[in-house]
Order: sequence, then C-alpha cells, then structure tokens
Amino acid sequence: MTLQAFDRNKHLYKNAEFAELVKDAVRFFNGTPVHELPPPESFLGTGVYALYYIGNNPMYVRYAELNRLAYSSPIYVGKAVPKGWRQARVSARDTTQSRELFNRLREHSRSLSVAADLALKEFACRFVIFEEDSSDMIGTVEAAMIKLSQPLWNTAVDGFGNHDPGSGRYEQAKSDWDILHPGRVWAERCKGEGTQRSIILATIKRHLEKLG
Repeated sequence: MTLQAFDRNKHLYKNAEFAELVKDAVRFFNGTPVHELPPPESFLGTGVYALYYIGNNPMYVRYAELNRLAYSSPIYVGKAVPKGWRQARVSARDTTQSRELFNRLREHSRSLSVAADLALKEFACRFVIFEEDSSDMIGTVEAAMIKLSQPLWNTAVDGFGNHDPGSGRYEQAKSDWDILHPGRVWAERCKGEGTQRSIILATIKRHLEKLG
C-alpha cells in the first residue's frame, strides 16, 4: 500500500452538530436543581458535577457574591466515570448501576469537612447524570464547563480533587489546595516542597480580579 503525502486538511475533523450537542448538555446542566453537599439522598449514576461556594471566607467571598442570586460561578467542576472507563471496559450496566457520582460528591464533602477555614455548609452542588451511550460525553462536557467557567480550584489552585497517593508515594509535594486548607490526613504525609502560601494567594487574587 502506497503512503500518501501529508495533507493536514485530510486529518481535520469538524462537526457543528457535535459542538451544538455539547452546548445543549451544558445548558441542561445549568438548569438542573442545586443541592446541599453531599446531596440528601444516595443515587445511581455517573456524570459531571460542579461545586459552588456560598460562605463568608474572605478568600472566596467573591464567589459567594456571584452565586447569591443564581448559581452561575462554580469554584470546582469534576467528573465521575464508571469503573473501567479509562480502559474502555464499560458496559451500559456500569453507567446505570454505579454510585460513582454520588460517591465522588461524598468524598469531596469529607475533604471540605476537615479542611481548615472551610465548612461543608458553605458549599452547594449540582450535577448531570450521563448513562449508557451518553456516558461517552462525560469528559467532553467536563472540559467544556471548565473552559467556560474557569473554576478557581480547576485552573488556579491545584489539588482539591486529588486522592491519597498511597504508601511509598508520600515524597511528593503537598498540593496548593492542601497548603491553603490543611486537614486531610494523607496530605499531611506528603513531604515534598510545595508552593509558598503567599504565591498561591497572589494567584487567587489575580484569578478573582478576572471574575470582575
């Protein structure tokens, strides 16, 4: 078989319908009910979620002001995918019988409950469930929402969504989020040199200035 000369245009995929589908999913997300964190009832499903700050911490009070009338400015956006998702070993049942989305929100609730200067009651959440074939959109919709909202804990302060790295991996640095809000036991075991708190605060200030 003869190899062809390189032509970038033959590799470029465009589909206006796909772009509109993603926009439709984001619009649907923004119309879903807002709940306390964690949600009041356990539920099945995988999908995309957002956390909103509504408290009085001076560091994040700008988010509380923006969310006073409508939950329009998430401080964090994340996804919960079915087990085996990264290896493409996912069945329709994996997306409908999984509690990954609820469990992820509950995990975040524990992180916020033990964090210094934060309280769980200062947060609310909303989410959208993607199941069966639509679960393929989870990563795309999460990325679209992060690009659109530029949530602080996604784009300027790293580490909120981190997991315990496990035994033998605690030589890594503590994340920026854990430097700001110590309390997670496993994060305190990380011995690497992290970012100076003053630098993180300066980054937050610049980010909030962009919010207007």
